[in-house]
Amino acid sequence: MGGMTIRLLIADDQEMVRSAFRMILDTQPDMEVVAEAADGVAAVEQARRLRPDVSLLDIRMPGLDGLEATRLLAGPGVADPLTVLIATTFDLDEYVYRALRNGACGFLLKDGSPALLTEAVRAAAAGDAMIAPSVTVRLLAKMACGGSADSGAPGDSADPRGSGGSGRRDDGTDPQPSTARRGRHRSGARPGVPAEPLTPRELDVVRLVARGLTNDELADELYVTLSTVKTHLANAQRKLAARNRVEIAAWAWENGLCSG
Repeated sequence: MGGMTIRLLIADDQEMVRSAFRMILDTQPDMEVVAEAADGVAAVEQARRLRPDVSLLDIRMPGLDGLEATRLLAGPGVADPLTVLIATTFDLDEYVYRALRNGACGFLLKDGSPALLTEAVRAAAAGDAMIAPSVTVRLLAKMACGGSADSGAPGDSADPRGSGGSGRRDDGTDPQPSTARRGRHRSGARPGVPAEPLTPRELDVVRLVARGLTNDELADELYVTLSTVKTHLANAQRKLAARNRVEIAAWAWENGLCSG
């Protein structure tokens, strides 16, 4: 993002939650909360008027829920879609699928760490998607066992985990079609044989991504810098022709890198 500031809108019917998110995000040197909303109708109106870089929406809000608000702001048919990130206390697969299908670029749980929240916001602003690690790992494991996760796909994420969206990011039917990288068309296929072999270190990173670790956690686990982690991830994504972290993670699960 260079020296640019990420402008944010926070929508949640609980003032305490909005205040907590604002406290976390406003302290980041590259972020600024420009608006708050206590219901879905106000969130849509303010988002359309202010066009923030990222809109952080709760699911259960009066007037209009976050899933429908997401569809109005970022869903199929929206001429100039906004970037929407869902943050909720409800860890339900159906919510994940609907949010991603309605155009959300990420799905987080409110009990996640502040570091995960800020990482997800930055990923969304950069055009990537992220799904909470716990959600991602569950959906990917379900795929690995032959489950279809919502007759459609689990996630996409740019975040983190999935083939075509199975996790932070989809399974064959990806529910996060347009969320990986906004300018890309989904190919409909998951990563297959790498264009060139991954290095041992790249494989280490891929395994940990598939287990739901964030970039900061990857750096700690491997005793490397954050920039080194990002380099390995970028190389793995290029070699696998993956759209995002989710597809990278899905490839790892499908190829047995996470067993044992």
